[in-house]
Amino acid sequence: MQASALIASSEQQWPRITVNGVAIAGDAIARELQYHPAEDRQEAIYLASQALVVRELLLQRIAELGLQAECTDGESEEEALTRLLIERELPLPGADDAVCRHYFDSNRERYASAPLLAVRHILLACAPEDAEGRSQAREQGAALLAQLAEDGSRFAELALAHSGCPSREQGGALGQISQGQTVPEFERQLLRLPLGLAMQPLESRYGVHLVWVDQRIEGRALPFEVVHEAIRAELDQRVWQVAVGQYLGNLIGQADIRGILLDGASGPLVQ
Repeated sequence: MQASALIASSEQQWPRITVNGVAIAGDAIARELQYHPAEDRQEAIYLASQALVVRELLLQRIAELGLQAECTDGESEEEALTRLLIERELPLPGADDAVCRHYFDSNRERYASAPLLAVRHILLACAPEDAEGRSQAREQGAALLAQLAEDGSRFAELALAHSGCPSREQGGALGQISQGQTVPEFERQLLRLPLGLAMQPLESRYGVHLVWVDQRIEGRALPFEVVHEAIRAELDQRVWQVAVGQYLGNLIGQADIRGILLDGASGPLVQ
């Protein structure tokens, strides 16, 4: 477990960590904790400590090279210096048109506009943390689906009687929905549905949904010219993540780090 890689001090709650002789202060770890939610406190302390070690290594390298940087809009001096360091130490070639075209041809199914659906639903409202309520909503949903499977013409009637959405007044109609118009967890399920009654309930943060798709207009394939910049950005980001991971691993491997054991290939910059 990562938390076991910390060497705790018997005199205080924070580990004693040094990076090339420079101590990581306990109050710095305490402030950093808020950015590293974890299952338990020790894991959060490890993640916060790791981030501060990487930050210290980068600052030491910046100082060693004597770098100076001008800040862009909304950028702190430290962020500007870190950006300059990575640009200087990792001059990465961008993906050219041939590479982008090959990726596009190999992944054409990814590059289509989202389908457009005309949808009705019945929302059995329930808070996400209410496990018992969710279970009851699923049971109620199964019973309502059985009724709808026998007589779909009752959808508006059942929506008015049971739905927790204002759309119940319009027979559950949500109108036309495409990508980005509803919450992600509902959208992922919804956009895959065929025409007609969905025979499995869909769940979202709002509760359990019984869905009827009245119309489905498939998305159209997008040409390379429309998506090539997005492909280039994606491929460049992948190369950048690998290179930065290797760079941080080299910094960690060459440093004298005490009080914490790090995975040399990981670091906050590549997460």
